[in-house]
Order: sequence, then structure tokens, then C-alpha cells
Amino acid sequence: MTLRIFAPLIAGLLLGTATEAKQGGQPVFTDTFDGGSLDRWEVLDPATWRGNADGTVEITDRPSEYKPPHRSPGHVALAKGVKLEGGCRIEFRVKSTKDTGPHRDCCVFFGWQDPAHFYYVHLGAKPDPHSGQIMVVDGAPRLALTENTKPTPWDDDWHTVRLDHDPESGRVAIYFDDMEKPFMEVNDKTFGGGRVGIGSFDDLNAFDEVRVYDTE
Repeated sequence: MTLRIFAPLIAGLLLGTATEAKQGGQPVFTDTFDGGSLDRWEVLDPATWRGNADGTVEITDRPSEYKPPHRSPGHVALAKGVKLEGGCRIEFRVKSTKDTGPHRDCCVFFGWQDPAHFYYVHLGAKPDPHSGQIMVVDGAPRLALTENTKPTPWDDDWHTVRLDHDPESGRVAIYFDDMEKPFMEVNDKTFGGGRVGIGSFDDLNAFDEVRVYDTE
């Protein structure tokens, strides 16, 4: 009798746990940048990144000495020890630290195979075919996968960003403050899993509270 009563409950709890893991669950990587440390990141141009005593990190200079093999972002920080086999969710807080008008931007990197093969989202203040889009770099200069026309509403405050990538379906969705409705969305299967990171094309940002989930 006891088993009959509790078996459905146990099954429900297990299903709930599996669903939670698929949707996020426990992160495989978390960094709140305590003490302003960048030790857990592979920064491709360390001279332009700085850790702060308030527990944030930031990009300090728009030009970058990192020269990618193809036209793509110059400020890239990849999470060390994280190479996902399948889907992921990336969450973080970001603040634009300089008003560069239409050039304000932030980038999220995922499906990173190497410097010539990866996805990134460019959250640009003024969208055009090379700004404010979900992009792919596939052995050639970056190519927009979306035709977004919505400006990213940058100001001097902190914002919350979330990226969901499901290689099986090809779905990529980026959220900006509103976690219910995607800011941009597309389907593409060029790359599956890979490394993940944060950064900017050529602008100044501060970052905090990064979490990466394996949603495979």
C-alpha cells in the first residue's frame, strides 16, 4: 500500500528533476567574480580586461590586440574548463560603461570550436546586417542569421541577458531583461556544442554573475 501511494509521487519528483535539468538545473559553471578575479577565464586580449574590487569585471579599452582570422569580435573571454557536448543556457548581468551611441554592444559566444568557427550574439544598439544580430563565423567573416530591426535598449544600468541553444532543433534564443519573450530567435545547425563566453565586438562593458547550464 505504501509503495502504491508513494510510487507516483517519486516518479513525479524524478520527472520534475529531469525537466528542471533540461531547462537549467544546476549550473556547470558559475562566476560571481569575487575579488574581481579573471582566473577562470581565457581572455584573448588580457590587456583590455580588468577585475574590480566590487566583484565585477570589465572591458577597459575599445581597441583590441586580439586579431581574429576573420572579421568578428575583438573582446572575447571564454570560460575555462567548459566545453559542452550539446545544448546550453548562459545567464549573466551586463552594464554598458560608456555611451558610444549606436556602437554600444555586448556579445555572447557559444558553440565555439576555434577562433574561425563559432556562434555569437551581438546585442547592438543600432541593428543592421552586422550589428544587433545572431551571428555565425564559419571559416569566413561573420554572417547574420537573423534580420533583427529592434535596437538593444542600452543605458547606464545593469541588464540581465540569457541565451538558450538547442543544437538538436537548431534553436537559438536570446533574452534581454524580459525572460519570457526572446529578444531574437533563429534556427541553425551549423555547430553543436562547444565553448562559451562573453565579451564585445569593440565596446566597453562590465559583467557579473555568469552562470552556464548544460541542457543536453
